[in-house]
Amino acid sequence: MPRIRVLLPLPLAAGAYDYRIPAGLAVQPGDFVVVPLGGRQVLGVAWDGAADPDLPEAKLRDVAGLLDAPPMTETLRRFVTWVAAYTLSPPGAVLRMAMSAPAALEPPPARAGWQLANAEPPARVTPGRARVLAALRPGQVMAGSELAAAAGVSPAVVRGLADAGLLVPALLPPGRAFTPPDLALPGPVLGPEQDSAAAALRAQVAARDFGVTLLTGVTGSGKTEVYLDAVAECLREGRQALVLLPEIALSAQWLERFRKRFGVDPALWHSELGTRTRAKTWRAVAEGEVSVLVGARSALFLPFPDLGLIVVDEEHETAFKQEEGVVYHARDMAVVRARLAQATCVLVSATPSLETLNNVESGRYRHLDLPERHGAAGMARVEALDLRKSPPERGRFLSPVLVEAIRETLARGEQAMLFLNRRGYAPLTLCRACGHRMRCPNCTAWLVEHRAQKRLQCHHCGHAEPIPPTCPECNAPGTLTPVGPGVERVVEEATALFPDARRIVMASDTIPGPAAAAAAAAAISDRQVDLIIGTQIVAKGWHFPGLTLVGVVDADLGLAGGDLRAAERTLQLLHQVAGRAGRAEAPGRVLMQTFNPDHPVMQALVSHDFEAFMSAEAEGRRPGHWPPFGRLAALIVSSEDEREADRAARDLGLAAPRGEGVEVLGPAPAPLALLRGRHRRRLLLKARKDVQVQPLLRDWLERVRLPNSVRVQVDVDPVGFL
Repeated sequence: MPRIRVLLPLPLAAGAYDYRIPAGLAVQPGDFVVVPLGGRQVLGVAWDGAADPDLPEAKLRDVAGLLDAPPMTETLRRFVTWVAAYTLSPPGAVLRMAMSAPAALEPPPARAGWQLANAEPPARVTPGRARVLAALRPGQVMAGSELAAAAGVSPAVVRGLADAGLLVPALLPPGRAFTPPDLALPGPVLGPEQDSAAAALRAQVAARDFGVTLLTGVTGSGKTEVYLDAVAECLREGRQALVLLPEIALSAQWLERFRKRFGVDPALWHSELGTRTRAKTWRAVAEGEVSVLVGARSALFLPFPDLGLIVVDEEHETAFKQEEGVVYHARDMAVVRARLAQATCVLVSATPSLETLNNVESGRYRHLDLPERHGAAGMARVEALDLRKSPPERGRFLSPVLVEAIRETLARGEQAMLFLNRRGYAPLTLCRACGHRMRCPNCTAWLVEHRAQKRLQCHHCGHAEPIPPTCPECNAPGTLTPVGPGVERVVEEATALFPDARRIVMASDTIPGPAAAAAAAAAISDRQVDLIIGTQIVAKGWHFPGLTLVGVVDADLGLAGGDLRAAERTLQLLHQVAGRAGRAEAPGRVLMQTFNPDHPVMQALVSHDFEAFMSAEAEGRRPGHWPPFGRLAALIVSSEDEREADRAARDLGLAAPRGEGVEVLGPAPAPLALLRGRHRRRLLLKARKDVQVQPLLRDWLERVRLPNSVRVQVDVDPVGFL
């Protein structure tokens, strides 16, 4: 009997398994099948490659069934295989991401409706019945509720006609789950630089060939309008487009721009979608019904049959890196998926990552730039406010200079924003009597006070506990004191300083999803808010015409520590925040509170010289072969038993690969040495750019036997080091 390999969406190291194809069942690579595994039936995909001819017939089991679903395309199968090999993940674990809506593999149930019977209607019918009969053309099928509404009658009238034999039941034709975009709608008027960039992208899309373009431009320069023009060209070519956003749940204003451009909503894909919506969207994508989808990083694994364009907006964002399960960077995988699909990939950012800039300099990516803000808006004036010269009052965190600037802004009827990238009320709570610090029992982290909820919370594992009335260490009453500011503390200070200002807080605690984000954006745009106070959520591409002043409470936050990309990330975040100011006719001003105004990050922001900063950053990394001029791969060893974690890390360290251009750092305790109850140790493989790290990693891991209780997570091209 013929055999086929079947890949199951399970993290099995063996990869695909061989099965027999029973008589009467035609199975081809890409088909979704049901197969036995142990004592249960599981879903899988018929995979590429020849089955093992030497495997005895007695060890094979039969494919149990074939699902009525569009087969997984060869392009997506190749993508799954490529991602698994690159990230050193089991192929089944990657396949699971491509089968994230199992309910979509069953065809939607047929819906019943009514059509005209062949019988002649009686000479006399009631007016209501006559309207029902007139609403249906011969052969047309309509749902009962739709038919009743069209005729302006009750459903009982429709049922009466059926009882009289004048209507007969029939199956409704499948309807479209998504309305196609209207390409006839006129797009926005583009300036000369925008029009030139849009024309270049349109030409690349029309060529139906792989290519990567970096689209840069200052905040407010119209990058979104330019790449939406490329989306329109992709649709004219009859292909599908995918737009990846780092925070799709916070993209209400982006979606409004899309509606104005195309007259409809795009299909959405993110973690907050319900099961039924996910199944409907997944199937519509697979059947080619979805022409444009906007999603989070997981949308890369959707079954597009003819993907012609992938846009990665804010390509520098770390939100595109998945840190658990299959560890991958959606920006890099988007380039791979575009190459396999012979599609155009557009990376968009006002502050692109050093990796992307290096690919531009080496000629691998094209570069289009929009150096000016669109329309009448000019760039905001950025100032570094030296806290050594203008310190806040005792017990406060806002400099008098910033306070006065906010007062002047509000007095003019304009809006102001205060930004602090730290949730909660205070990042640390300690006892004034004994110095005890409130720490998470599961993680190497301090508990953050959330005063509004009257609790202390760990932002890594979610552990929460009430604020105790006495110190847990010395039992002294009333000695627990918050140290440092969180956004809630800034709100408290702003309330005291500007009691008449209408305030809104934009943080993940107060903006839990798309509806809340849309409501907040509408309130700010409608000038129902005077003062916006928020965390990094406020940096996510908002357009608030009345916002003219941005105050950064702690611009130095993020610069401390040994993170390779700390300065680059801080610059990118603060540049985004600063870009919220002065996006209409009124000039913008940005005040950054800092104890180090001479830091290169502060100087680059003040001078708007991003290129010089990134050039200096590159020169600092080049001699040591740090990314993007070298390769990194991390092994994160974890166990619930600390000694076991130490032993496993030591054994891996002793077996570390050696050779020219290869260096292994560690093992060492991770900065978060305890996370969710597991003790963590890190090893870092550092190699020259021309060294393939995956074979080294595979050989390294195969040479060390570790107990089942020890986990080793592989992170190729890490962006974080916690």
